[in-house]
Amino acid sequence: MTQPPSKNPQTALPQQSLRTQSPGLRYPTNKKTIYDRNLNRTRTAELSRASFAYLFVEMISYAQRRVTGVADLEKRLNLQGYPLGLRLLDLLLTRTAPQPSTARPVRVLPLLQFITTTLWKHLFGRPADALERSAANAAEYMISDNEPLVNSYISVPREMSQLNCAAYVAGIIEGVCDGAGFATQGVSAHWANEDPAKDAPAQMWPGKTVFLIRFAPEVLEREEILAKATA
Repeated sequence: MTQPPSKNPQTALPQQSLRTQSPGLRYPTNKKTIYDRNLNRTRTAELSRASFAYLFVEMISYAQRRVTGVADLEKRLNLQGYPLGLRLLDLLLTRTAPQPSTARPVRVLPLLQFITTTLWKHLFGRPADALERSAANAAEYMISDNEPLVNSYISVPREMSQLNCAAYVAGIIEGVCDGAGFATQGVSAHWANEDPAKDAPAQMWPGKTVFLIRFAPEVLEREEILAKATA
């Protein structure tokens, strides 16, 4: 009577370990994940400009191969920046000291000041250059940046001269506004000198960009109610 061949235990161990390995969150050797890190750990950390330029240029190249025109490319950049704005709002508010002046904004002006100072300093290391309200439309506000970092390393071909890659930053702004409860009808990036006269002198800031924020009507209605309540 013959006995069945015995399995080699050395070859069976890996298969057994694979079967008993449960799916889920994988822990590194120090038993800590990204959720165990202090939120303030990278508060003052800076990303290399060369690394940012490489990643951003590749992102634009990837999007350019999937669109048919300048408007579609700017829309795609806007959509890519939007989720980043949603996450940055919560991150920056969590990192800020718990003081009444740094609570989640409930009025339009404090929100825009948060964007032009706290958000801009976190992204670009400096505040925005200007914040204005449109004289023609009370629902429109404009944030100006004389030298947007996202346009510093971009070479735009002549046939796409209207392209402004700061549409990515416009998407971040829109995400912050929506995440804070201030619905918008869109945030767009425009060259400050989109249609200059032929004989106009050279601009001091040729790359100056204006971010146009259009708030929804319900935001203005709430603003009026809050203004009357605090009057």
